[in-house]
Amino acid sequence: MPDEEIETLVIGGGQAGLTMSHQLKQRGLPHLVLERHRIAERWRSERWDGLKFQFPNWSVRLPDFPFPHDDPDAFSDTGTIIRYIEAYAAFVAPPIRCGVAVTRLAQRGGVFIAETTDGTIAAKNVVVATGPYQRSIIPDVLRDHPIFQVHASDYKNPAQVPPGAVLVAGAGASGAQIAEELQHAGRRVYLSIARHRRLPRRYRGRDLIWWLAEMRLDQMTPEERGSARLGPVISGAYGGRNIDFRNFAADGMVLVGRIEAAQDGVIEIAPGLAESMVDGDLVYSTFLDTVDAYVKRRGLDLPDDPAARTIVADPPCVTAPLTRLDLAAEGISSVIWATGYGVDFGWIDVPVLDERGEAIHHNGISELPGLYFLGLQWLSKMNSSFLSGVGDDAAVLADHISARR
Repeated sequence: MPDEEIETLVIGGGQAGLTMSHQLKQRGLPHLVLERHRIAERWRSERWDGLKFQFPNWSVRLPDFPFPHDDPDAFSDTGTIIRYIEAYAAFVAPPIRCGVAVTRLAQRGGVFIAETTDGTIAAKNVVVATGPYQRSIIPDVLRDHPIFQVHASDYKNPAQVPPGAVLVAGAGASGAQIAEELQHAGRRVYLSIARHRRLPRRYRGRDLIWWLAEMRLDQMTPEERGSARLGPVISGAYGGRNIDFRNFAADGMVLVGRIEAAQDGVIEIAPGLAESMVDGDLVYSTFLDTVDAYVKRRGLDLPDDPAARTIVADPPCVTAPLTRLDLAAEGISSVIWATGYGVDFGWIDVPVLDERGEAIHHNGISELPGLYFLGLQWLSKMNSSFLSGVGDDAAVLADHISARR
């Protein structure tokens, strides 16, 4: 027999779980939220000290709870976002238990059984709201090499990294911001770049997030997106500006291609760095063309921005790229793996996962009645994992749960 019974169990106490609780409370639906550590734990323990949020202040919001700020166009630091989520938790006042982890989710007799570190809970409905960044992905190419290695989720600041040059592997949003921070701290930085989506921070006087909302691109569905999974290379650091890796190189950073293999501290670099840069430029210019066509079609009174189309010449590290990187010879003492994340649903012991271990669902609703997912990237649309978008998905799930009554 379970130790406890509840109508709806929400697993995860971050923005997704809190938003889900808010929607359930509005509908008078009894529920319980479990959080394995603290509210907004990943914001607390898996972000670096100097991180700047990629979304401008004006775009940050959770349902029925505005984000306080003095400068709408600024980009907030991690501490500010944590305080906002804490304030939202106080506003929602969810029925939450922190420090309780779910170790297994099964089903028996049409009822979900959650085995936790604090007993067993039976639930008619379960919402998995554990977020999209559950498992750090680190390639094992340097697994046995005695060098300081850390994933971006465990990187804190330049002082954490031993003296010497630093290799940042991965040039997405996190890798780009960390590499620039290390360079500003006076470190020699090597940045490994593969395929990426370069987008403008601002164009024609408006931020990228404004354009995504204005053109309703943030409402694009997974079906409309297709197979593309790369996130945009944008940053809120240093006031927020366009990222062109050529400018990083002009300031002394060494750009290299994708890490292919390594042996005895010597990394083999895959060919194609110049092609990756061109691909990034194509994504960038295509977006500018899309915006220009939209402005013309809608007759918007927004200034032209020819400077945004300026392309810096390729630096020598791109025209004559390194094919091998000897860590010792280059004085590289550290590697920061900004190589992304995966989900970790190994504790879900019901048939709702595919061969990759990812959730099978449609807009967060699984084929198993009563089991839901919330807060995942592209759950129903582009902005599903945004602070501003998770509430829409939570409302849909809450309505679905209500209908099941």
